[in-house]
Amino acid sequence: MKILLLADIHSNWPALRAIDETFDVCLFVGDLVDYGTDPVPCIEWALKNVSSGVRGNHDHAVAQRIPVRKKTGLSQLAGATRPRHWEILQPEHLKYLARLPVTRRVVLEDKTYYLVHATPRDPFDEYLKNDLEGWQERLQGIQADFVCVGHSHIPFVIDLGGTTVINPGSVGQPRDGDPRAAYCVIEDGQVSLRRVEYDIDETVEHMRASGVPASILELGEHFLRTGGRILPSS
Repeated sequence: MKILLLADIHSNWPALRAIDETFDVCLFVGDLVDYGTDPVPCIEWALKNVSSGVRGNHDHAVAQRIPVRKKTGLSQLAGATRPRHWEILQPEHLKYLARLPVTRRVVLEDKTYYLVHATPRDPFDEYLKNDLEGWQERLQGIQADFVCVGHSHIPFVIDLGGTTVINPGSVGQPRDGDPRAAYCVIEDGQVSLRRVEYDIDETVEHMRASGVPASILELGEHFLRTGGRILPSS
């Protein structure tokens, strides 16, 4: 069995479209929307292809029509793109986001997969990267062969001895210094973190045509082209 594991698509349709993999099952660990400006084809793709998925913090915020209050960092980008989501998403799209569970346990070929966007302790908001001791603490009481997470936008695989934690990285907005779309394939128990180039120009032009203000577009474009490097202070 070949499993495609995706996270943090963030309305970046050119990045999602660039993933050219056959698969038997697709698992998704949250954040289809926000930051980018083309959510409809991303959600339509998920409706057709995602076998099991969970809700990310941005999925929750868009579905529940929660405005962005923070005015710094990437929150500015979410604040500029979220209203567009509410203009173009149809009720069935919002319903799909709202009905994604917060956590999900899936059994595939005698292996158990536990899906959560951030961590079991805080499914929406806790950032935990490649931290062996941190994940050991967070996964106490979680019985699974694979724990699949997203949220940090940084790919990693951690072997905890009996449980493997996988973050496939971000499809639509990587933050590990590599701008290529990140994803993971699990085949016959073997985990493979993969990258693929996509048309960043197309993503940026869509954001510009959608009316993202120039100063905020500059921030978003910088993150896309550099793979999430911090913008130098002026």
